[in-house]
Amino acid sequence: MPAARTGGRLLFAGAPRRHRVSGPEPRLTERLRLFQQLRAAQEQRDGAGTGRPAPGTPIRIALPGGGRLPGRALQTTPFQVAAQLGGGLAEAALVARVNGTLQDLDRPLESDTDLELLDFSTPEGRAAFWQSGACVLGAVAEQFFGATLCSAQATEDGFFCDVHMGQRTVQRGELPALEDACAAFARAGHRFERLEATRQQLAELFKDNSFQLQQIKEEVTSPTATVYRCGPLLQLCPGPLLRHTGLIAALRVLTSSAAFWQGAGGRQSLQRLTAVAFPSAQDLADWQQAQDEAALRDHRRIGREQELFFFHKLSPGSCFFLPRGAHIYNTLVDFIRSEYQARGFCEVVTPNVFSPRLWELSGHWQHYSTHMFSFTAGTETLSLKPMNCPAHCLMFAHRPRSWRELPLRLADFGVLHRNEPPGSLTGLTRVRRFQQDDAHIFCTLEQLEGEIDACLDFVRTVYAVLGFSFRLALATRPPGFLGDPETWDRAEQQLERSLRAFGQPWELSPGDGAFYGPKIDIRIRDALGRQHQCGTIQLDFQMPERFGLEYASATGGPARPVLIHRAVLGSVERMVAVLAESCGGRWPLWLSPLQAMVIPQAPEVEDYAREVQAVLRGGGVVADLDGDAGATLARKIRRAQLAHYNFQLVVGRRERARGTVSVRTRDNRQLGERDLRWVLRRLRELRDARVPDAEERF
Repeated sequence: MPAARTGGRLLFAGAPRRHRVSGPEPRLTERLRLFQQLRAAQEQRDGAGTGRPAPGTPIRIALPGGGRLPGRALQTTPFQVAAQLGGGLAEAALVARVNGTLQDLDRPLESDTDLELLDFSTPEGRAAFWQSGACVLGAVAEQFFGATLCSAQATEDGFFCDVHMGQRTVQRGELPALEDACAAFARAGHRFERLEATRQQLAELFKDNSFQLQQIKEEVTSPTATVYRCGPLLQLCPGPLLRHTGLIAALRVLTSSAAFWQGAGGRQSLQRLTAVAFPSAQDLADWQQAQDEAALRDHRRIGREQELFFFHKLSPGSCFFLPRGAHIYNTLVDFIRSEYQARGFCEVVTPNVFSPRLWELSGHWQHYSTHMFSFTAGTETLSLKPMNCPAHCLMFAHRPRSWRELPLRLADFGVLHRNEPPGSLTGLTRVRRFQQDDAHIFCTLEQLEGEIDACLDFVRTVYAVLGFSFRLALATRPPGFLGDPETWDRAEQQLERSLRAFGQPWELSPGDGAFYGPKIDIRIRDALGRQHQCGTIQLDFQMPERFGLEYASATGGPARPVLIHRAVLGSVERMVAVLAESCGGRWPLWLSPLQAMVIPQAPEVEDYAREVQAVLRGGGVVADLDGDAGATLARKIRRAQLAHYNFQLVVGRRERARGTVSVRTRDNRQLGERDLRWVLRRLRELRDARVPDAEERF
C-alpha cells in the first residue's frame, strides 16, 4: 500500500482514517531523546574500555573450522567479519555467537573471540528474526491503532504482539492494511539500537506504559536490562535482534484474537496479533505451501474425522478422549511403561491437590503461581498441581534413605493442570489438563553421568520407534536462577560431558534453563520437517537442598542426592497431536485405533464376519465391521481405505467355508486369502514389534 505525507502525518491509502501513523507526540519525543542520550553515554563508556582491552587493541578471532582473522577490540564487529569473509555471509548472517553468547552483528567484539555467524536456517537466527519482526509489528500497531504495546514475543513458528486498545477490537478485515503498513515500515530500514539501562532509567523510559512498568517490576531482577529502539518503538527485550528492519523482506499478519493481562488493577482485555516473517518472498511462499499441507494434517481435523477426541466449552482447555483416541493415548502410555520396566523405574501415584506451602518450599510459587489453579476450601487455600517434582521430593523424604536405594527412579503419569490463557489454547498442543511421562531420578554425584547417559539412550530408543529424528540443546542458567553460580557451572559441565559422549550433534541455548537447573532440551522433527519441543532432561541441585533431602552415605554420614527431571514424550496430549499430524491420520499398526475392518461380501455371510471380528478382538486387535447392506463391496473397501484402516479383511462364502479371510491393505495391496488364526497371529506379531510399516511386512 503506498504511503504519503499529509500535514505532518503518514497516512496509508485505502485504510480508514483512524488507521494512521502520526508524527511523534511530545511524550514520545521526550522518551526517544532520553534513549539517545543514554545510548550516547553508553557508547562513550564503551569507548573508554574500562576493565577491558583498550579500543583498537589487536585481538584474535577464531572461526568454525579452524580459520582465524585479526581484529580490533571494541572496533571490529561480527558484521564486518562477515563482509570480510564474503560469499554472501554479510547478506545471510543475522546474529552472532561470541564466545558462546548470542549478540547483535553490529556490537563490537571486546576481546579474543570464538565467533560463529548464524543465519535464518539456525534456531537462534530464526528466533532473532522473528523477535525483530515482533518489534516491527508492535511499532506499527501502536501507531496504526493508537494502541499501547504490552508485549512482543517470538514463538516457535512466528511471533505475536499483545496491545491494549481499551474496548476496541481488531477486525479481520483490518489485517491486510496492517500488513501493508508493516511492509512499508520494514522497507524504511529502521535500525535496531541497543541500550543497557538501569532500573531507574527503565522506569523513566517506560513511565507512560504501565504494562511495561509491571513487566520490569516482575521480571527484571538484575541491576540492568536491555532496551531496543526501532523507529518510534522502545521495547524491553534481551536480544539479539537484526541490524535493521530492511532485512525483513516478507511479513504476513495471520490472526487477531482476545488476550488478557493480569495487573494490579485486575484483568485487562488485550488484542493479540500473530504474524510470521521471512528474509525473502520465496521463503514466505514456501512457508505458505507447507501451511496448506499442514492444514490437511491438522490434528483437530483428524481428531474430528476419526472420532478421536473433542473439546467442549463447559470444560475449556480440557480434552474429551473418545474410545479411539483413548486407545492411542493408552498405547503410548503402555509403551513408556514397558520401557520403565526394562530400565528400573518405579511407577507411583501422587495427590492432585496441595497447599501453596509446598510450592513455596519448592520455589515454584514465586515463578509459577499465576499459571496454577488455586481455590479455597473452608479457610484453606489449595492448588492443583502443575508438575510432579515436589510431590516426588516428599515421597523421597517420607522415611530415611540409604545409598543402597540409589538411584531411585520414580515415574508418575499423574494428571496435571496449568492455567493457560484462553487465547493460547490450541487443540491438544496447549491444554489446561494433561498428563506427562514424568519421572524423577534421585542419585549420587558418582551416579549422575551414568543416569544422564541412560536418559539420552531412553530418548533415542523411544523416538526411533515413533519415527522422529531429534536435535539436542544445552540450556544454561537464566536470569533469576536459584542457587550459586559455582553449582550451576558444575551442573552445566556435567550435561555437556554427557552430550559429547552421546555422539549426536547438539547446540547451546544460553539462558534457556529452568530456574532451578540447566537442562537438555530435545526437539523432534516430524514428517513435515517441523520441529516440536517435547522431551527434556533437567539437572537440579536446588530442590533437594530446599526440601532438605538426605540419604545415609556408604561412610555412614548424611549426603545430599542430585535430582534429574526427565520426560520423553512430554505431554501425552501434545504427543498425540504431533503424531497425528506427522502421520496424517495413517497410524502405524501398533498405535492405530483403526487396525482392521471386516467386510462381508453379502448379508448372508455377516454372521461369519462377526465371528471374525470377535476372534480378532479376543486376540487384542482393534477390529470394526462394515455391515452396510446397501453399499457395494467396492464401496465398502474404498471407504475403509479412505478412513485409513490398516487392513481390510473381506469374507464371502468361500472364506466362511475355509475359515479364512482375504486381506487388503489401506494402499489397496491385495495380499490374498489367509487362514484367520494365522492372520491374528501375524497382526499381533507386527503390533508387538511396533514396526512402522506393518502393511509392507505382512
